[in-house]
Amino acid sequence: MSTTARLRDRRVHLERRATATRSVRSSLVSLAGLVGGPVTNQAGQEVGRVADVVARLSGPEPYPPVTGVILRIGRRRAFLPADALDRMRDGRVRLRTARVDLRDFARRPGEVLLARDVLDHQLVDVDGIQVTRAADLYLAPLRDRVVLVGVDVSLPTLLRRLGPRRWQARPTPERVLDWQAVAPFAEQATDGPPEVRLRASRAALHRMRPADLADILEDLGRAEREQLLDWLEPEQAADALEEMEPAELENLLREAHPEHAARLVDEMEPDEATEALRDLTAEERENLLVRMPMGEAAELRRLLTHEEGTAGGAMTTLPLLARPGQTIAEVRAELATLAGHRTEIDAVAVVDDTGRLAGDLPLFDLAVAEESTLVADLLAWRTQFGPPCAVGPGTALDDAADQLVAARASSLLVVDDTGRPLGRVLADDLLDALLPERGRLHFRRFLQ
Repeated sequence: MSTTARLRDRRVHLERRATATRSVRSSLVSLAGLVGGPVTNQAGQEVGRVADVVARLSGPEPYPPVTGVILRIGRRRAFLPADALDRMRDGRVRLRTARVDLRDFARRPGEVLLARDVLDHQLVDVDGIQVTRAADLYLAPLRDRVVLVGVDVSLPTLLRRLGPRRWQARPTPERVLDWQAVAPFAEQATDGPPEVRLRASRAALHRMRPADLADILEDLGRAEREQLLDWLEPEQAADALEEMEPAELENLLREAHPEHAARLVDEMEPDEATEALRDLTAEERENLLVRMPMGEAAELRRLLTHEEGTAGGAMTTLPLLARPGQTIAEVRAELATLAGHRTEIDAVAVVDDTGRLAGDLPLFDLAVAEESTLVADLLAWRTQFGPPCAVGPGTALDDAADQLVAARASSLLVVDDTGRPLGRVLADDLLDALLPERGRLHFRRFLQ
């Protein structure tokens, strides 16, 4: 789909949102103004005050329906179901009849207390790709019921809530996020642990780039961060962790349950996982390694034996090896099986019958070569550009960077004393190591 088509579809989607409708915007009800307001019966007599509003966040509806109101009568808190409510407006609630059935409140699955669980809490703006905080929530009648349609995140709204009561009930939608663009963090049960509730916003999160998810993870609190990681597929969560600042990633791994942290590190690329483990104490590191599959843990332990600041300490151990007798079609087929590691592969190392390095083929050359061409023939053509760029595992990263620049390559191979490939150091990993104060830098890979 073209960029123009995507923008057009996005505009149509935004125009279909409730907060884009003039009638909805004109009938917004401020939750902050409603809490503490009077609840009157049909005769106009006050029967109590609004303590909170209950809505069902989980479910197929794009806008969570209000399922009732918690009424404060003296020291008692009672529940009024939605079908007993006639109108919510101007900071007050009017009931349908003069007689009401006051029930004790018991939270049902999927319900949240909007004032307690969502107002002033962190949430994710999946359109703006940022973490923000709900200064107010807006309700509105939609079809045959009252629903939660938007979140106000503006500073004027916070100031309004500090003012007189007559100001608090007046919506000031300076900056309103449509509820469909929000991923909230709420509580499942009154005294239960915090849990994220997913709706359409989940799909939007899965479409985010790892770097954007990393920014969100860095801004979230501990409980919300853990819940967001639980939302994501392990591979997507690992990609996001690889983009985080080292200090933030270190804190995340320390905060997470060891089993969960071990799974996340296991899903990371070996070089990124090694760097993450280096920042932990020896005890913390071993606590995660013993919870990983034996093969992966052994590979990470081997990488950890290389000193930090060397090519061996920064390399990835996923080089694709080819033989001179293979065809380009066969190499491409093997390359396709490694699509999950596309960010770690920008060339294919060619080895002879003894396993020693014979050459290095950039992916571009593989892409434009005829499928029936032999690797040996393509390698012979490549000799005009000089020998492959390779260093030993103990090579300092400064020296490795000099060789990389001189070769005008985007990666260099790491080989042992006998010339056998051990791994590959990527240009962005060199920059991350040599320029830590500038944050993490990442090149576009050929396959991205």
